[in-house]
Amino acid sequence: MQTGKKGIRIIIAGGKTGGHLFPGIAIAQAVKTEDESSEILFVGTGEKFETETLEKYGFANTKIDCSGIKGKSIKTKLASIVQIPFSIFQAIKIIKKFKPDIVLGVGGYSSGPVVLGAKFCRIVTAIHEQNSIPGLTNRILSRFVDIIFTSFENTKGFPESKKIICFGNPIRKTAKIKSKDCMETGDAGTKTEKSGEETKNKNRKTDTGKAEKKFTILVTGGSQGASSVNRAFLDAVKLMDHPGNYRIIHQTGRFDEKMIVKEYENMGINAEAKAFFYNMPVLQEEADLIICRAGAGTLSEISAKGKASILIPYPYAANDHQWYNAEFMAEKGAAWVIADRKVSGKLLKEKIESAENNPGILSSMARAAKKLSMPHADKNIAVKCLQLAEKAKEI
Repeated sequence: MQTGKKGIRIIIAGGKTGGHLFPGIAIAQAVKTEDESSEILFVGTGEKFETETLEKYGFANTKIDCSGIKGKSIKTKLASIVQIPFSIFQAIKIIKKFKPDIVLGVGGYSSGPVVLGAKFCRIVTAIHEQNSIPGLTNRILSRFVDIIFTSFENTKGFPESKKIICFGNPIRKTAKIKSKDCMETGDAGTKTEKSGEETKNKNRKTDTGKAEKKFTILVTGGSQGASSVNRAFLDAVKLMDHPGNYRIIHQTGRFDEKMIVKEYENMGINAEAKAFFYNMPVLQEEADLIICRAGAGTLSEISAKGKASILIPYPYAANDHQWYNAEFMAEKGAAWVIADRKVSGKLLKEKIESAENNPGILSSMARAAKKLSMPHADKNIAVKCLQLAEKAKEI
């Protein structure tokens, strides 16, 4: 359904990690679907992951100079605080040049100065909070913005307000990028699907000679990777009696890519391993079991696709929000949860084999996950933002 007026201009502020950036991309995609003539500008930190991802999805982006406060040393915190007025000034310059009708913050410290700059310029503002416990930036901004979008109905940390709307966490569509970006890896990665090994890798022959789909495991620590998850899974593979019977898809993160690819080569396993997959939604669809952190974006994607998962929450997430995200999934019967300090190759092996050998349990978790999905979050947020922007233009 198309909105009435055309040519709405929107700034989406925040990013750095996939957990903040991908919901912003999903909203931007939905805005373009609702109003093709809309113009969208992302404002973030300018880090490589951010800029490369936005370029692949075809969205314009710029940056401001800013840094985080929470979890830093006193010296770094003071430097970051001193920098805030300059960051807001940069944001106001961008706002005056782009002339947005609405500014949406999606979390991360770069969203703070931009949303505050928009308030100074008397522009409609909104934020989206992905997690069950808001980050510091969104907790501060919640007192000033016109509307707050949340992903969980039980989101804690915001004052009670009629401006809070729970639409869920938006899920991005796969980027329209060249096949080599999805199928090949960087210098260290494997090239299983491009090398003619696809059928061999994904299927095995049964006694009757027919091809049987391999049990597919997707391992990911998010856009940045997760060393503890990577190490535990490699240990699990080493303990398996027949690891070649599995199809393994492993997003390693850039720091562990070379080491993990080498480990698979040494074990003689034809895994699909690379630092980052831009076709993650497709790979999630193909997985029977997903082993991952508990960021809100990942959980939303898992729920939308109805997938069973083993969640290993990042232990240093702000306010331990990943643990609460995972706990919510587990309480609904949608996932198994293992604390990062307790994860091991032995425990992962046991869980993987239990999932494979008990299809009823796997199906039950998948159904429970599907029930938690809010598949129209991207459209609902996009439509609401466009309505707010159109109303502001009429004033």
